[in-house]
Amino acid sequence: MENPFPLPVNQSRIPICWVAKDVAGLQIIMVNVYFISETKEGQTTWFLVDAGLGQCAQRIKKAADFLFGPDTKPAGILLTHGHFDHIGGLAKLAREWDVPVYAHALEMPYLTGRSDYPPPDPTVGGGAMAALAGLYPKKPIDISDRLMPFPSNDSIPGLEGWKVIHTPGHTPGHVSFFRESDKTLIAGDAFVTVKQESFTAVLKQTKEVHGPPTYFTSNWLAAEHSVGKLALLQPEVAACGHGKPMVGKELQEQLAYLSKHFSEVAVPKHGRYVNHPAQANESGVTQVPPAPAPSIAMQLGAGGLAALAGFVLTVWSMKIFNNR
Repeated sequence: MENPFPLPVNQSRIPICWVAKDVAGLQIIMVNVYFISETKEGQTTWFLVDAGLGQCAQRIKKAADFLFGPDTKPAGILLTHGHFDHIGGLAKLAREWDVPVYAHALEMPYLTGRSDYPPPDPTVGGGAMAALAGLYPKKPIDISDRLMPFPSNDSIPGLEGWKVIHTPGHTPGHVSFFRESDKTLIAGDAFVTVKQESFTAVLKQTKEVHGPPTYFTSNWLAAEHSVGKLALLQPEVAACGHGKPMVGKELQEQLAYLSKHFSEVAVPKHGRYVNHPAQANESGVTQVPPAPAPSIAMQLGAGGLAALAGFVLTVWSMKIFNNR
């Protein structure tokens, strides 16, 4: 994507790019975080969207210092959802910046230590990233002292023109953020622009609209409705939790196709939640269907896949961190 909003020379060599006016993105290994800002009368208000994977707080702070000046802090942190790859630096950043964390009410049980997420399903997706899902963290964190709900009018305090859209399915309280003035969408994992189940596609960052990551999606009917809701917005720019930003006609056509053919191209042919979604409320998960029996091939291959994934992601993360 040609960048119409070029950044100044980045001496720190952190891989930041402008996604749209006042929206910057930063990739952390296989997941993205975003910075939304607004300047009025010489004063800039900004928010961090999601908090990445693993021990990434310092890297996010360096990017923020580059974008907004040394020792600046956001007005708050906005969460699309609380899966482990979106909250890696969350507790540390919220504490050090001394700022609130905003989330949907249905996401709060997983951010206050009250409930685990529904278990991931390693039998779906047909790729190494899906097969490894049983190894991914799913325990809740507890940031109760920082947590706040989004306003009831779906606004973002301090950011005019942006609205919060509840897009459940991948998680019960998943949300997306949309700016009507230029149709910029931050979609989280409601849909993604890389085939996240495929280790090869993740490494290559092949750009293409796909449904939410299958191994963590626990309600496929809700996920389909959410994609349909976002497709109707006809976004000009989409920045997702995984994959590169997409723009214009290519984005709109692929998102419309995904919405129209969701059950064919996004929903797995089999899986724990395909016919029986997990049930959840504001207290957390209330019911999950039984786990499918793992195949012999999956049992034999999980150890080898874990070792391979660990090695490749370590090498890749070192490459990205050094920007070589």
